[in-house]
Amino acid sequence: MAGTEEQVHGAQAPAAGDAADEFAVRDPATGEVIAHCPDLGPEAVAAMARRGREVQPAWEALGFAGRGRILRRMQKWVIDHREEIIAVIRSETGKTYEDALIAEISYGAAAFGFWAANAEGYLADEKVRSSAVLVKGKKLLVRYRPLGLIGVIGPWNYPFTNSFGDCIPALAAGNSVILKPSEVTPLTSLKLAEGLRECGVPDGVFQVATGQGPTGAALVEQVDMIMFTGSTATGKKIMAEAAKTLTPVSLELGGKDPMIVLADADVDRAANTALYYGMFNGGQTCISVERVYVEEPIYDAFVAKVTEKARKLRQGAGGPGTADVGAMTFPPQVDIVERHVQDARDKGARVLVGGSRGDHAAGSWYEPTILVDVDHTMTCMTEETFGPTLPIMKVRDEEEAIRLANDSPYGLAASVFGKDVKHAEAVARRVEAGAVCVNDALVNYSALELPMGGAKASGLGSRHGAGGIRKYTQQQAILVTRFAMRKDPHMYPYSARMTKRLGRLFAFLYGRGARD
Repeated sequence: MAGTEEQVHGAQAPAAGDAADEFAVRDPATGEVIAHCPDLGPEAVAAMARRGREVQPAWEALGFAGRGRILRRMQKWVIDHREEIIAVIRSETGKTYEDALIAEISYGAAAFGFWAANAEGYLADEKVRSSAVLVKGKKLLVRYRPLGLIGVIGPWNYPFTNSFGDCIPALAAGNSVILKPSEVTPLTSLKLAEGLRECGVPDGVFQVATGQGPTGAALVEQVDMIMFTGSTATGKKIMAEAAKTLTPVSLELGGKDPMIVLADADVDRAANTALYYGMFNGGQTCISVERVYVEEPIYDAFVAKVTEKARKLRQGAGGPGTADVGAMTFPPQVDIVERHVQDARDKGARVLVGGSRGDHAAGSWYEPTILVDVDHTMTCMTEETFGPTLPIMKVRDEEEAIRLANDSPYGLAASVFGKDVKHAEAVARRVEAGAVCVNDALVNYSALELPMGGAKASGLGSRHGAGGIRKYTQQQAILVTRFAMRKDPHMYPYSARMTKRLGRLFAFLYGRGARD
């Protein structure tokens, strides 16, 4: 697709009364326009919502087994069409081939199979036992029923994994879904929508609403729940709008993810991991390594190894095995990276590798960049850079490292490196983040059984595990009285005798606690 312009018709057509506006999609590696998509307005989104609600009951009625069969078909479809999907992903994101294969295809294919296999277990009725005397002998259970219509607003950095990927558990739970992908990267969602149709998802159960900011705002007004991934500032706006209708939200927002390298760490392991997960996907990953704190005894060795390896990185847009780091997806993000690096320079930091946009005729590029002599007066250490930079700071000891790691409004992910694994885990438990890896980074996201969510300003709710699908449902408590008298002893009319008996009973049950 790269280098050719297409008219995209996979999105919902504008409804009557909506202007049939369009927006351009560009290849970030070249800057060329590769497609145009409809910029849908409120009426078109409302029409999609009505359609989604109409067909949702039938989709729910298929049951977990019926929906699971379709999701497993889609898992195979993704693998069978992986080269086509990778080509689309790369054309609108600028990723390397391997970044698309490892982080998008691998995750997406696994997710279809995972939710097909596990949705029923996570959402099965749960029997409850109670110590309450008034419910003795009664059946108590909790059930999870689909909310109905889910709106997903996705980011541009991972159009399959973090945009379309959020739709998979929502569909598995029995909901209809409207996905509003980023206007920067809508083509992947449209390609995957083709696959869902081919695999048997009924029309209207999954719809793609292409458009810009107002399209997302219109979606918030129409759905029963919103899943949003993006900036903290936009997440706050969405939450404020959703609050007007008490629409539940789940938010994965910004991160400034720290790595702590303890004095006993395997320097090679730590250096390789820091560089890979700092530069992976051009650093445009919410849980990438954004800042590194290294204890003084191994600081010089760590910096030397990272620098040596970074100088060998290949940046480009070639085929498999030819490039390590690709283009940046969103042109304004390159400006942010450039500002952060310049701010660090102005305040005394040194650039050991990279530090510029590089020598490219066109497109959105920034070189893999290693920064040292950094501190928390610099935006590269305190604000989300979201680019191929790795600032490394020397610290006296682990206490300083922990303090600085926690000196952030964000708390999405973190990592700790040390050969004494028990001690490193103890350090990890003190870091204020939703996920912490020991002697690793980022790969926790591939464990779909493990919750992934942010602390502090990094979001609300989580992906994956039981919470990752239950958030798309309404929890309902059910009590069933199977063997009932005509009137329970505590019912009207009250009598002094019965009241006295109840008082004695409650005293017997609850009055035997610990005494001071």
